[in-house]
Amino acid sequence: MKKNGKSNHIKRNIVLGILLAVVCIGAAELAACRYFEPELYERIVAPARYAAAVTVDAGRTALNALADAGQAALNAAGQFCRDTASAISRMAARAGEQAAAFWAELTAPKPSLSKARPPSASSEPAPATPPPITELLEADGRQILTGGIVDVTYFRQSSPEWADQPYGTDTIGPYGCGPTVMAIAVASLTDTKTNPAVMAQWAAANGHWASRAGSYHSIILAAARSFGIMAEPFTEWDADRVLRALRSGKMLVALVGPGHFTTGGHFLLLRGATADGKVLVADPNSVENSLTLWDPQLIIDELSPSRDYGAPLWALWTPEL
Repeated sequence: MKKNGKSNHIKRNIVLGILLAVVCIGAAELAACRYFEPELYERIVAPARYAAAVTVDAGRTALNALADAGQAALNAAGQFCRDTASAISRMAARAGEQAAAFWAELTAPKPSLSKARPPSASSEPAPATPPPITELLEADGRQILTGGIVDVTYFRQSSPEWADQPYGTDTIGPYGCGPTVMAIAVASLTDTKTNPAVMAQWAAANGHWASRAGSYHSIILAAARSFGIMAEPFTEWDADRVLRALRSGKMLVALVGPGHFTTGGHFLLLRGATADGKVLVADPNSVENSLTLWDPQLIIDELSPSRDYGAPLWALWTPEL
């Protein structure tokens, strides 16, 4: 038995040696062929190369198919998760709405069994009306015109209290617009207590009364300065400048001719201006005019042509202004 085993081992070695010799000889011949006969070499190795290329392509295709299958599986899993989350969110929202409706129904006040009554007319709010820009009010025994920077103490020359009081040899009612307008200015801008009768006496005594014609135009500057009011002619006859002066706190005395305020000559006090550019006046001969809003250009157009003593427009203001 030992002799046969040794014999078989020798035979296997001889076969392997022969095969190795064949491989080596074949490799040597193939190498020599590649060098000396390259075309023959290419025909010999082409089938092997083709088989190798086919094998590599098949492996690459298999790997790509495996990658695509994995990505599709991931996408399907993600979509499934999103669909599941959306469904859970909708279910939660519906549950919340149902719970809120149930709670509102549970806590809602029970309806009264008595019949509802229609609201009474007195329960409806009255329509809002804007307050008037200017009013004539009574305060401390005086009449006050509101709406300007300074509330104005108003006197009317035809008031029964002094209409028949003397102005020189005339009376205040028909001829006293000069002393009346200056009584308004002095009572409004200073602490001096005065009225048309007192101012008429002062004007006549100081040479400002004009017989059967009212007052000399000198009454404006003289009365203002005598009672502590700053005064000067206002020569800028322009609507914008008039409004700026009034909004700054000044008052203007205007001497007007025939038009909306008089058929002859008349003194007015311009006492303020509104936000939309209208003028507030104190007309010593008309409450209605004193509560009307006036276009400044209209007043400028109706100024008197007189030019003595600073006429027809004067500015008045307090020393503190």
